[in-house]
Amino acid sequence: MKKLTSTNPYTGKVISEVAEWSEEQVAMAVEASEKAFLQYRNTGFKERKDRMLRVAALLRDGKEEHAGVITAEMGKLKREAIAEVEKCAWVCEYYAEHAEAFLQPQDITSDARYSGTVYQPLGPLLAIMPWNFPFWQVYRFAAPNLMAGNTILLKHASNVQGCAAIIERLFREAGFEESVFTNLPISSSRVEKVIADQRVRGVTLTGSESAGRAVAASAGKYLKKSVLELGGNNAFVVLDDADLLLAVEQAMTGRLLNAGQSCIAAKRFIIQSGIYDAFLQQLSKRVKKLRHGDPFDLDTSLAPLFSTIQADEIERQVQDALDKGAKLVMGGEKNEAFFEVTILTGVGPGMQVFDNETFGPVFAISKVDTVEEALALSNTSDFGLGMQVFTGSSATAGYFIEQANEGAVFVNGFVKSDPRLPFGGVKNSGYGRELAKEGILEFVNCKTVWSNL
Repeated sequence: MKKLTSTNPYTGKVISEVAEWSEEQVAMAVEASEKAFLQYRNTGFKERKDRMLRVAALLRDGKEEHAGVITAEMGKLKREAIAEVEKCAWVCEYYAEHAEAFLQPQDITSDARYSGTVYQPLGPLLAIMPWNFPFWQVYRFAAPNLMAGNTILLKHASNVQGCAAIIERLFREAGFEESVFTNLPISSSRVEKVIADQRVRGVTLTGSESAGRAVAASAGKYLKKSVLELGGNNAFVVLDDADLLLAVEQAMTGRLLNAGQSCIAAKRFIIQSGIYDAFLQQLSKRVKKLRHGDPFDLDTSLAPLFSTIQADEIERQVQDALDKGAKLVMGGEKNEAFFEVTILTGVGPGMQVFDNETFGPVFAISKVDTVEEALALSNTSDFGLGMQVFTGSSATAGYFIEQANEGAVFVNGFVKSDPRLPFGGVKNSGYGRELAKEGILEFVNCKTVWSNL
């Protein structure tokens, strides 16, 4: 049977190899998940809350250990990995406290003596998750859905099976019964068969556009509810009346968090001409101070990409831009899994760094003269996960909020996910919402009740 391999991107050494499960093992896991659901759905919110709060405590108590596994398997800076684990604890606490209120029955006036809605869990759900935030992506789905009474089957990325095993273990240690949360060590080629199983009632995927299309096709074929959080090509708009230093600071974080390997990272930098030169000067000054190195070293400011394959892809995208007329201000070189922070100017439609998702530390910069041009260029994308605009005008901010074709608009701050706010995209960035009340309602049955008793 095939093995799922984890390789440290900084050292290039194999960390572990996990044997892929057989068809029989997967079938048994799905059956066990359904049996667990039939029991777990009847637990009360108080019991679920106590367990979820224990998960949060376990995450915090072991954050150094958990973060170390994240960093070793996919290369994230250790301090960023610790922050990821802490955020997972937060989302567990958030839904532990709010799930019951979110799922309260609703009274609705009609021609009946009583009418309204109740919210009930669907059953086993398949979660297909990526490597870039190997804890957070799982917990932001698992916390609301376990609090809603569903059970979960996790198909995690092949190279972060150590993270997947820890996540499963923590749910068990917190008191969730066996098979309420189950890790499935399988490759992507076997996902459709799991979706096809009639006992699986829904599927969510965080990943690439191509993966989303495949999962959506399978979900549609087998009539399964699905939520897709796919790629992003987020615009970062800086207008002439913006706070320059704030914009530069937020640009650095918004582009370089996780070495730029984030769906919601700022990717297309659209700068108005009056502030353009000053922005480029300040950004270049900040980039020159960055230090590549060991992601476990606290002095390192830029980690490797998750693989040499990813570094090769970034190199191809940068070269494509240069071939089509973009100018290289700095960077552009790779060394195994490392890729230099790169600043490109003169970027526009038709270049891969503008049209596609660039999963690495590349600032693709375009200059515009007017606010209207900035909005139009921002909306020139097949993606629609989120965008950020920096301005000192509330009227201009309102203009972008109203007209931007995005799942989120952030004003004077970079796009980020927050348990309190719904998260998701439009266009090729997917559909459905995670987090907040909207997230917990995605995989429940909103059942109408009409009674004349």
